[in-house]
Amino acid sequence: MPSSVAAEPGFSAADPYAVGLLFLGIAVFTAVGALSHQHERAFSASLVYLGLGLLAAVGIELLGVPWVDPVRDSKLIERASEMAVVIALFATGLKLDRELSAVGWRHVGRLLLVAMPLTIATVALFGTLVMGLSLGAAIVLGAVLAPTDPVLAGDVGVGPPGEEDESEPNFAVTGEAGLNDGLAFPFVFLGLFVAQEGGTDWLSEWLGADVLYAVAVGVGIGVVSGYSIAAGAVWLRDRDLLAPDLDGWLAIAAVLTIYGLTEVAGAYGFLAAFAGGLAFRRYEHDHEYNRRVHDGAEIVEKFSELALILLLGSMVTVTALDEPGVAGWLLVPFLLLLVRPLSVSAALLGSGMARSERSFLRWFGVRGIGSLYYAAVVVTAGVLRPEESSTIFWTTAACVIASVVIHGVTADPLARRWLAPVYEGADGRET
Repeated sequence: MPSSVAAEPGFSAADPYAVGLLFLGIAVFTAVGALSHQHERAFSASLVYLGLGLLAAVGIELLGVPWVDPVRDSKLIERASEMAVVIALFATGLKLDRELSAVGWRHVGRLLLVAMPLTIATVALFGTLVMGLSLGAAIVLGAVLAPTDPVLAGDVGVGPPGEEDESEPNFAVTGEAGLNDGLAFPFVFLGLFVAQEGGTDWLSEWLGADVLYAVAVGVGIGVVSGYSIAAGAVWLRDRDLLAPDLDGWLAIAAVLTIYGLTEVAGAYGFLAAFAGGLAFRRYEHDHEYNRRVHDGAEIVEKFSELALILLLGSMVTVTALDEPGVAGWLLVPFLLLLVRPLSVSAALLGSGMARSERSFLRWFGVRGIGSLYYAAVVVTAGVLRPEESSTIFWTTAACVIASVVIHGVTADPLARRWLAPVYEGADGRET
C-alpha cells in the first residue's frame, strides 16, 4: 500500500515525510521573509536558517527519523555544498566592477599570500600540539578552515554589479572570499599526501599537478569560457535570439559549463567559477543584462545557502557536539578571535589602509559552506583515520556555526561603525 498519508484509508496521523514537507514550506516562507529588507535588521538571514536547522534537529531526534550522517553520507554533503559554492563564486565574480590590476587588487593579494598561509600554519600547529592530530590531519584542518566564505561573506561584501562604489574593505573581503576557496585545494591535498604517503617523494607531483597545473588551467579556462559565453550571449541578445526573461538562467548554464569543463581538465573548478564570473563581467561591462544574470545566480545562491545551513543545523546532536572535544571547541575562539585578526594584521602591515578598515577585515573572516565542502571531501577521501575525519568535520562545523552566529549578529552594526567614514566620504582618515 502506498506510504503517502493521503492515500491511506480512514483517519491517519501525519508521518515524518509529511511533517518534513510542512517544515520545508515554512522554511522557504521564512527565507523569503529573511531576505526581504535584510539590511534593515541587525542580523543576517543565515542566522535565521541556522535557527531553523537546529529546530529541525530537535524534531528529528524526537521523531526518531533516520537522518544524514556527515561521515556515512559525506558524498551527499560534498556534492550539495559544491554546487552552492560554485554558483556563489560565479555570482561573486559578477559583482566586482574593479579593473584587474596589481594596484587595485593589492589588498586581496596580501590577504591571499600572507593571511591565508599564516592561518593554515597556525591552525595546523594548534591541531598537532593541542588537538593531538597527526601532521597530515592537522594540515588538512588548517586548509579546511583557512578559506573565508563567498556565500556568507555576501552580507559584508560589495553589492550587485553597478549598484554602488566598491569601498576598499568590502572589495577586499569579496575578492578574498572569491579566490581563497579555490586556493585552499592545494593545501588540502598537501595534508592528504603527508597523511597517506609520508616522506617527500610526492612533492614534485604535488607542485606540478596540484599547484601549478590545476591553478593555472583553472584560471585560464574560467577567463576564456566566461568571456566567450558573455560574448555569445550578447550576440544572441542583440539579435533577439535570447529572451531577456531568461537572462537569469544564463548564469546557471554558464557556471555549470565552466565548472564542468574545468573539472574534466583536472583543474580547480572553484577558481574557474570565480574567474569566469569576473571575465563575464568584463565583457560589455555596462550591458543591461549583467544585472539580470547576477540576480539569477544570486537567487539560486541564496536558496542553496538556506538548504546547506538548514542541513548543517539539522545534523547537530549531543553526540556531534562532543566530537571536536575540548581542544576542538577551543579552536573556535582561537581561529575567529586570534588567528584571523593577527594574520590579517600581518598581511596589511605597511599597507596604508585606515585603522577602521583594517579592523573590518580582521573581524570579518566568515567561515561557511566552503569549509563544509572541504571537510566532506576529506571524509570522502578515506585517507585519514575515521576518528580524525570525524573530528575535522565537526570541528569545522563548530567553527561555521559560531561564525554564522557572531558574524551574523555583528555584520550590520560593526560594518556601519567601521566603514561609516568611507560611506560618508570623510576626508580625514585614521592611519
